[in-house]
Amino acid sequence: MTDSTKPRRRARWRRALAPLALAGTVALTASACSGAGSFTDGGGEAVTIALVSNSQMQDAIALSPQFEKENPGVKLKFVTLSENEARAKITASVATGGGEFDVVMISNYETATWAENGWLVNLTPYMVSSPGYDQDDFIPTLREALSYEGNMYSAPFYGESSFLMYNKQMLADAGVNMPAEPTWPEVQEAAKTLNKGEVSGICLRGKPGWGETLAPLDTVINAFGGRWFDEDWNAQLDSPQVREAVEFYVDTVRQYGEPGAASTGFQECANLMSQGQVAMWYDATSAVSVLESPDDSNIAGNVGYAMAPSMAKGGNGWLYAWSLGIPESSKKKDDAWKFIEWMTSKDYIKMVAEQLGAASVPPGSRLSTYELPAYKEISGAFAEPTLKSMQAADQNKPTVDPVPYTGIQFLAIPEFQDFGTRVSQQISAAIAGQISVDEALEQSQKYAEVVGESYKKEQ
Repeated sequence: MTDSTKPRRRARWRRALAPLALAGTVALTASACSGAGSFTDGGGEAVTIALVSNSQMQDAIALSPQFEKENPGVKLKFVTLSENEARAKITASVATGGGEFDVVMISNYETATWAENGWLVNLTPYMVSSPGYDQDDFIPTLREALSYEGNMYSAPFYGESSFLMYNKQMLADAGVNMPAEPTWPEVQEAAKTLNKGEVSGICLRGKPGWGETLAPLDTVINAFGGRWFDEDWNAQLDSPQVREAVEFYVDTVRQYGEPGAASTGFQECANLMSQGQVAMWYDATSAVSVLESPDDSNIAGNVGYAMAPSMAKGGNGWLYAWSLGIPESSKKKDDAWKFIEWMTSKDYIKMVAEQLGAASVPPGSRLSTYELPAYKEISGAFAEPTLKSMQAADQNKPTVDPVPYTGIQFLAIPEFQDFGTRVSQQISAAIAGQISVDEALEQSQKYAEVVGESYKKEQ
């Protein structure tokens, strides 16, 4: 990319994210008095950390007094919100250089492009100068996904791919044998056999959202040989490959999937699977923390795992990470790194295993995690397929045919947050039976064409 192109890319991000940034500004104003979540009040000198309010992040907040004890003089303040709210607040601050946060939780969707825009601090010098930190221990595909021009700009707290999870007892009772590397037709046939009585054959997300139904669906599109754009940014959502993939997904969940699929997301599928109400579930590898928890799941210890189903393309598991970065606008970069080093280190993972139990360990970031005796004891069924899925996921080559974008279950372009959500609404409507797949894809193609044309003008 030429230097003259970079200002246009920065402007594109700011323009595309303007509504999100406005929402984030409103959220910042609304939450300022309450502290926006758990915090240690360090006054004006506190390192302010914006986190997504998932359980593993709440664990980090609970353990943070140990960090303050080990780092006298460094006080922490946490802002914790749901994923959508946190993304809006973080985007508002980082994209405008607002300086509200010293540490931000972002993903591989943002990291490389924000680094290219000059919004994030290069963390590689910090990592290299921190004894025992060992950035080479990060899962290689994840490390690459969080890098720009060979340097890491965010450090992974946990990572995930996707795979097929199934109730071993239900499959055994039905005489269904699930291959370690199934195809989608094999999965559909199993779902048909297992779809009996009050038990659904499979759970697939249908809730609108670029991070909801499009996450699994995009991997199905990739598997069937589809893509969103060709190399010249011509929209491809009305191609035969995409149509076949979307029809397959919609037909499968409508015929053999969970009731109310059009409003079902990750959490709803997790609840149904863990309570024995569905026989299979294709979703994130991080779901094991729910399914294998004796406190939360009726099927703990009775779950089988298979690779993301294949078709024209194999290795279809997605790649995602919640990671920590430092905005260039931070005035406390060194102290911010101290916290990131603590929260993403081998020692932190060991501490969680010892103090909170192995099931609470943030998964999918470091290779060494899978060598911890306590974690090996609980991860025997899912460790190998998790690592294999993550190591096979290549966000730089997500499709059979070449594409001008990166990302597996998303497109790493700023417009995807808006137009991806619009496309997901069309797919969800097809799942609900409100429109046909052809109608959904016809409208989706129009959304994609608008985005594609804007990129053609820059070529």
